[in-house]
Amino acid sequence: MSPNNRETNPDGTGPPDSNLFGRGLLYVVIWSLQLVAGIIVSPILAYTLPPAEFGALASAIALHQVISVLALLGIDKALVLQRSEDGNDRASRGLITVAMVIALLGTLIVGVTAPFWRSAIGFGAYPDLILAVILWTGPGAAVQVMLSLLLTEDRFRSFALLSAISAMGGQTVGLILLFTLHNDATTYAWGGVASQFLAMVVGVVLTRPSIRGLVNWSVAARAIRLGFPLAMAGLAIFLLSAGDRIIIQVLQGTEETGRYQVAYVVGSVVILLLTFTGTAWTPRFAALRDDAARWALAAHSRDELYRVLMPMILGVTVAAPVALRVVAPPSFRPESLAIVVFLVAVSAFPVAASGATGQLLITQRRGTVIGLVTAVAAVTNIVLNFMLVPALGILGAAVATVLAYSLLAKLQRRALPAESIRNSPARLVIKVVVVMLVAAASILLPQSPEWNLVRVVVALGCLPWFIGALKRARGGSGRIRRNGASRVRHRADPGTRHPTRRKVPAL
Repeated sequence: MSPNNRETNPDGTGPPDSNLFGRGLLYVVIWSLQLVAGIIVSPILAYTLPPAEFGALASAIALHQVISVLALLGIDKALVLQRSEDGNDRASRGLITVAMVIALLGTLIVGVTAPFWRSAIGFGAYPDLILAVILWTGPGAAVQVMLSLLLTEDRFRSFALLSAISAMGGQTVGLILLFTLHNDATTYAWGGVASQFLAMVVGVVLTRPSIRGLVNWSVAARAIRLGFPLAMAGLAIFLLSAGDRIIIQVLQGTEETGRYQVAYVVGSVVILLLTFTGTAWTPRFAALRDDAARWALAAHSRDELYRVLMPMILGVTVAAPVALRVVAPPSFRPESLAIVVFLVAVSAFPVAASGATGQLLITQRRGTVIGLVTAVAAVTNIVLNFMLVPALGILGAAVATVLAYSLLAKLQRRALPAESIRNSPARLVIKVVVVMLVAAASILLPQSPEWNLVRVVVALGCLPWFIGALKRARGGSGRIRRNGASRVRHRADPGTRHPTRRKVPAL
């Protein structure tokens, strides 16, 4: 259904499709194609490429994420709010053109200056790989903005097509080149270049960027004012999620970077899903015009995500020793990586908390606040990595990840009014803590064939729990919509007292 024709709920709290765990999850599933493709491709690359080449590729992908953030300037996020506020796509299609021009200029500058900085960050022996990553970035940034428009317009089929070409095309073409031309990281990276250029052409046909955006200075300036601090926040998020690989490469070499990348791929599955979820949910938060309704939806979505995360975290951690043996050869010493997987996976809880508060800050156009608090968390992560990696190796990087994401969640919560989002119920917090303790204890179990079989059985046993939590979340979204009006009236009446609830500090 086109956003122009959407109806509001009977209670007036927003559009019917504000069911985050219903149609909103369809977009998460499509966005997760790149995650699925990465899970499939990572073990193939780990077994095919030498450890040093695999580590260099992991660092190059991290570099690609940095350049992409700088090339986008946050316009993809500003476009979502612009489209929701306007109710039509005229200004938004102009922003796509603006984003494409900025991305082109940005990648051109990075490409020209590459000879001066690539050796300093460990890519002196891989100049062709750096060139491929730079060429990969420009069209990739343009595609990201186009996907934002398709998401906001709820054009699911077009969104799915463009996502599939962008996310899976590069990895498919890269593997074909790897096995037919030459077995190195650079050859694989050229597959991404080809697919992103194809995706950009398809995206132009689907979204029809407007050249008038280049002369609509007021809209472009407003988008950049919001987008620039969000871009800086995105850069800081990169330092939280991928910057540790650069530090590990500098301090301990590409082989340790490759080992950490393998563990991170297994443990960060949940974090990536949350990232896709937050991006897919932004238009639904922006569509709500009442602050109280947004606050209620943010608290509800956070708590339901906690419930969905518990079986996921437990299943991923318990199955980690088996999964690591599948995705990495013995030379990666996978038996010692289970604790790294656990720590990275546990980071999903503070990521879920910061995702809820981040949605509220974005819809309030408080991009500067997001940029500042994310920068603080990112700098903390860098400092912790330089302190912990020399002493603990890649385990220190995993510890730094948990602490930095927790700090980010705390700072974003403090940036909002105290009454904006309720704390999680005490019973739910206790359940989360118990699950984390059980998951941590599973790491101590032997990794013999018999015990690994037990691990697989336990992990599969988490599936019914996960499905039940997801069904509860979908039903709960409906209750939030039906009861939204009464919550709004309840908060608006100064003479009405809130029911007493036992609360603990939010995770």
